[in-house]
Amino acid sequence: ERCAPDSRRERERERAADGQGPPPGQPCPAHSPWTVEDILSEEDEQDRVPLQKLKLLGESEELKELLLNPHLRQLLLTIDQAEDKSSLMRKFMQEPLFVEFADCCLRVVEPPEKENILPE
Repeated sequence: ERCAPDSRRERERERAADGQGPPPGQPCPAHSPWTVEDILSEEDEQDRVPLQKLKLLGESEELKELLLNPHLRQLLLTIDQAEDKSSLMRKFMQEPLFVEFADCCLRVVEPPEKENILPE
């Protein structure tokens, strides 16, 4: 878990005023709870995945297998720690291993519709 990004300082101040978070100017604890609203703005609403579906990622054996790959783990850490995540994501989307990871995640949260399958 992470603290809210710097661009969300106003929400942190509001939470602190309501007694829900650390006072302004103090770092939030490493294990403090965060909400989806801390990460996404209203413009990102169309890209939001319901929490129930996100939890399915933790249950996916295929995804767990992929995450055993040290190269993939390093790619993900690099993105997580990068300042310019969007350009790095564009670069990594050229990496077959990263594309396989992304496709796996999408299959879990948005399974392909079963077309042209006759009911039994």
